Amino acid sequence: MKVVLVDDHALFRGGLEHLLVHRGIEVVATSHDGTQALAAIQATSPDIVLLDIRMPGVGGIETLKNLRAAGVSAAIVMLTTSSEEADLVASLRHGARGYLLKDMEPDGLVAALARIAAGEMVVAPEFAAVLARFIQNGPQALSPPDVFGALTHRELEILGHLGDGQSNKVIARALGISEGTVKLHVKAILRKLKLSSRVQAAVRSVEEGLGRKG
Repeated sequence: MKVVLVDDHALFRGGLEHLLVHRGIEVVATSHDGTQALAAIQATSPDIVLLDIRMPGVGGIETLKNLRAAGVSAAIVMLTTSSEEADLVASLRHGARGYLLKDMEPDGLVAALARIAAGEMVVAPEFAAVLARFIQNGPQALSPPDVFGALTHRELEILGHLGDGQSNKVIARALGISEGTVKLHVKAILRKLKLSSRVQAAVRSVEEGLGRKG
């Protein structure tokens, strides 16, 4: 089995490479960001790409989309600290073959990779119900309303504007509401999606295709 690692944390990347090699898995390339990943994958033709989600610059979901758009056929597996269902949903919708958490046991990781290499789709146990829904009903079962069901129509609208990088003032002008009202909606969005900043909300909006540009 040939694997490419894509993770911005050098210590984790090095430790994971050592772990995999020690268990007989060939790590053919590593990359610290999404922009380098495509070249590394095209040069090495791996069986599996292990891809982090939270990376500076081009994030994991965007990298996943770019790799699929470029015709990469390797099994792409998200290996992340994120236990948010929205991240899993976005990963599955954009072609990931697995979603594993970084705190899993090494033997469990190796076993999961073997299953994925054999053609299975594998996710962390706590997400088994989401995977079952995806397998039974396809990507349409995991549409944005499923991810953002707690948001009102207005909040979804504002989230789309956040994805375009707009300020509260610009959003207020576009929607014909006060800047204070926009601020309250943004706070509600962050609370409901369990995010800590409007930047994270903007990233989530882009990942789910909620941006209004184009």
